[in-house]
Amino acid sequence: MSAADDALARFAALHPKKIDLTLGRTERLLEKLGNPHHKMPPVVHVAGTNGKGSTIAFLRAMLEASGAKVHVFTSPHLVRFNERIRLAGQLITDAQLAEACDRIEAVNAGDPITFFEITTALAFDLFARTPADYTLIEVGLGGRFDSTNVIPAPKVAVITPVSLDHREYLGDTVEKIAGEKAGIIKPGTKVVMAEQAPEALRVLERAAAKARSTALVGGEAFHAHAEGGRLLYQAEDVLLDLPLPRLMGPHQLINAASAITALRLLAPERATNAAISEGLQKVEWPARFQRLTGKLAKMAPPNAELWLDGGHNADGARVLAETLVSLEEKAPRPLVLICATMARKDATEILTPFVGLAQELLAVPLAHEGSRPPQELAAAARNVGIPAAEAGSLEESLAYLGARRWTTPPRILIIGSLYLAGEVLEKDGSLPK
Repeated sequence: MSAADDALARFAALHPKKIDLTLGRTERLLEKLGNPHHKMPPVVHVAGTNGKGSTIAFLRAMLEASGAKVHVFTSPHLVRFNERIRLAGQLITDAQLAEACDRIEAVNAGDPITFFEITTALAFDLFARTPADYTLIEVGLGGRFDSTNVIPAPKVAVITPVSLDHREYLGDTVEKIAGEKAGIIKPGTKVVMAEQAPEALRVLERAAAKARSTALVGGEAFHAHAEGGRLLYQAEDVLLDLPLPRLMGPHQLINAASAITALRLLAPERATNAAISEGLQKVEWPARFQRLTGKLAKMAPPNAELWLDGGHNADGARVLAETLVSLEEKAPRPLVLICATMARKDATEILTPFVGLAQELLAVPLAHEGSRPPQELAAAARNVGIPAAEAGSLEESLAYLGARRWTTPPRILIIGSLYLAGEVLEKDGSLPK
């Protein structure tokens, strides 16, 4: 275990006995650090249910294609904590992380604080100390009381599609959840809203109007669609003919459009056709319908496709199913799901979009506290109409499929949890860079 890993483990031990939904602990630590959140390069703050990370990945790729240096804070990580923090474009090194952990730990002086709160303060302190042009920050959970929401005045706020997730924390309706996400909208901030369900949009637009913020809404102020193998982006003052994004799926067109719009608000001089096009083609975001080609892929049936997606809620499953439908139309293959989920997630909601698409499901164990037993997941799949069986591991499930004779090599999708995605990337050797 590295020095940074040791320090991060000590951070986890500081967790308060009682969680109160306020920003007080984060603000206290940041004040001790000299309020670095007031000294960071211009901030884009991104909230939403799905698409936050992809939207940030698009925006980072476009900014970097324009020559900008960009700080990024995202969560959760898939394999290593270092994935959460990019300093001027580079993942934080173990040495940088260890030094920062020691400094933050000394300043915090043992006060109760959550792991996310103290690591948010750590990232903001590093961003204030390291020269860069822009800062991209992903909300961890919700928005209003998320520890990243100490930022006094982001230059741009982005709200990706809002749907039901984390209901135990954010509320049991789309309206309540949208109200939490809207908490990142500050007076005078320019706001980009991806296409939203009507009930979410009403809440978000009211919040923007109350803050007297300029709001651009997907499907109204800007549009994007695929046509003739290209991405056409249109706003009131521009029509761009662009390459299709490297990240696959109709939902990624929405994320790309939000990123383009945010770029045009953040730094219009950098929003050139060349920078946007290069960003769309070079963007990387692991475990978002990612084709695997490493160690696990070699265990799959000959000529099979092996895909990984971190989808873990109903809306994520829905857009993934839409992507698979478009693939099936172009190149039909039998679809097999390899799946694991956390027990707190509604397995029926996640699996229902694949009814009629998936030929079968193999439920595998997940090495994480609070995961759903494979037998329960297999039963849930059968209940919605997907034939299912249990497998002892990812490797066992691939060996089982590999032992069969396939008339057409299958399309295999691993899905259900970001914890599972991290485990898969590590085993496949496809680590985030």
